[in-house]
Amino acid sequence: MASSDPKTTKRPESAPMPPSSWAKRTGFRPKFSDETKASNSGQIVAGTKPRDSDSRADLKAGRVRPAAAVNGELESGKVPPVPASEEKELPVKRRRDSDGGAPKTSAANGQATAAVPPPPGRRPVRSDGVVDVLPQTVNDDGFVSRRSHMKYELRDTPGLVPIGLYGFQQYISMLGSLVLVPLVIVPAMGGSHEDTANVVSTVLFVSGVTTLLHTSFGSRLPLIQGPSFVYLAPALAIINSPEFLGLNGNNFKHIMKELQGAIIISSAFQAILGLINPVVVAPTIAAVGLSFYSYGFPRVGTCLEIGAVQILLVIIFSLYLRKISFFGYRVFLVYAVPLGLAITWAAAFLLTEAGAYSYKGCDVNVPVSNIISEHCRKHISRMKQCRVDTSQALKSSPWFRFPYPLQWGTPVFNWKMALFMCVVSLISSVDSVGSYHASSLLVASRPPTPGILSRGIGLEGLSGILAGLWGTGTGSTTLTENVHTIAVTKMGSRRAVELGACFLIVLSLVGKVGGFIASIPEVMSAALLCFMWAMLAALGLSNLRYSEARSSRNIIIVGLSLFFSLSIPAYFQQYGISPNTNLSVPSYLQPYIVASHGPFRTKYGGLNYVMNTLLSLHMVIAFLIAVVLDNTVPGSPQERGLYVWSEPEAARREPAVAKDYGLPFRVGRVFRWVKWVGL
Repeated sequence: MASSDPKTTKRPESAPMPPSSWAKRTGFRPKFSDETKASNSGQIVAGTKPRDSDSRADLKAGRVRPAAAVNGELESGKVPPVPASEEKELPVKRRRDSDGGAPKTSAANGQATAAVPPPPGRRPVRSDGVVDVLPQTVNDDGFVSRRSHMKYELRDTPGLVPIGLYGFQQYISMLGSLVLVPLVIVPAMGGSHEDTANVVSTVLFVSGVTTLLHTSFGSRLPLIQGPSFVYLAPALAIINSPEFLGLNGNNFKHIMKELQGAIIISSAFQAILGLINPVVVAPTIAAVGLSFYSYGFPRVGTCLEIGAVQILLVIIFSLYLRKISFFGYRVFLVYAVPLGLAITWAAAFLLTEAGAYSYKGCDVNVPVSNIISEHCRKHISRMKQCRVDTSQALKSSPWFRFPYPLQWGTPVFNWKMALFMCVVSLISSVDSVGSYHASSLLVASRPPTPGILSRGIGLEGLSGILAGLWGTGTGSTTLTENVHTIAVTKMGSRRAVELGACFLIVLSLVGKVGGFIASIPEVMSAALLCFMWAMLAALGLSNLRYSEARSSRNIIIVGLSLFFSLSIPAYFQQYGISPNTNLSVPSYLQPYIVASHGPFRTKYGGLNYVMNTLLSLHMVIAFLIAVVLDNTVPGSPQERGLYVWSEPEAARREPAVAKDYGLPFRVGRVFRWVKWVGL
């Protein structure tokens, strides 16, 4: 039993770290770092500077140092002190726990408490509570372990049934990110409802396959791969290229083959950038979400009573009802998107069957050009947008369909579109690097090494090639929203994501599933996109928690990047367009036809296309400004929030790290000579 004598617990205020530690090499100071505090919900929040140097938080032990004992009694609690022998065993025990289990503590919120006297000559200060931080330890290299707040960690296998349920939950919560991109690009290409159903099935199949590849041979983090919104604006720009506007016949297959060629080439050249920091990631990803403001609500406004209700329901579920749990699950927070979609779809179905959108003598299936009645011309748009029975995708889709490579034909390789898409693939790497870092802090024993990082990005390039061969219309990359889902559900098991990916592949073979998703009314998909894009912008800005967000340097860089990412593309998109200009595309697609009227008008048509299109994309401008300013304006590593990755030598000494990131089937041993394959 531990003694209450202060002499048995006396120790220095802060033990010095070894010279080879990560903290000494980078100048990391826990009192400023945002990697030392986290909220109870699993979201990492910004750290705050202590009022003075008498902070009672012992970050190395993950607890608060109470006040000194008086007359043998502890002032701030009844918990006895921890003997020095047990103190030495704590890191060993917790390191052993990282191989299979979380550290066990008995105090509130998993916090261990102990009595430690203040330094000599300093007046004792009363401490009445536990610092609101997650149970954590700082290992020999300065990394903070913070996994005990997760229900299941990276290598946990709780059983087939729980894994199946959690895997299904992960993909259902990500439904919007997986299927909404094809619902936008296929109609823009002139595809039919059947084409949309086939592309949706292909996206589900490729997402399942690439997720299995990534969790097995990539970063090995529980991250879902899919059609990222990063590729949506570039795809729309290619779809609305001048050479495609006058096509006759089946535009869909012709444009899809052009997209396939551009995606294959760009994915082959996808590589990691060494200039990626939180100050760069934040405005770049935020600009991706903000760039679709001209598409979102204008599409919702075509049937306001349906679209607005959809948005309100998702907001109510995700914000006002987020703390309501059923059997320990926050159903409304996790399933806000599918629940809102189901309720709104049911309401729209009842209104359609009740005749709310039926007008005498008007047929929604008659082309607009053949409608003679002025009465029907007035209401035909409302009928098409508000009715839920206008799509024939569910009826026309087969029960079984196997997506196969080159199903749309042989890809067409166009150098200017490929060059344009190569820049986009590099920006998608920025998105993925931020996701790797954030998810590793939640579920893994350490952040990945630079070699693992390169391995993950390289495999995403391979996944993009597969997406190009199968014809999904966009590249394949890590879905940023997945990090939010992991933090909310507290599910970090790799096996759950892999089992969910297998389930996704099986679903993709059922043609009716793709037909059902393709029959989602456009106004509802637009309403969901408004929420998803807003979430993407917020998730991008949340990367600033890894830097000093209060720094004037960072505030100015992020502000300039965001403002000019909206203003400069607006200049390109409005250049050469007068109020009387008769455009051949709907108003919500006008930002993507800049290649035909942009300010670059040299004698080289390909150069004009690349420059006008690239500089009209919000995320490209945000990335260029942020990366230049962040790497030229002086700033300390801590202020810039440089991502810190594990050292390969230190990682190899840790069995837990080898199990987290090591390649299966001893593949790493075979390719040990390739630096980016191993740890």
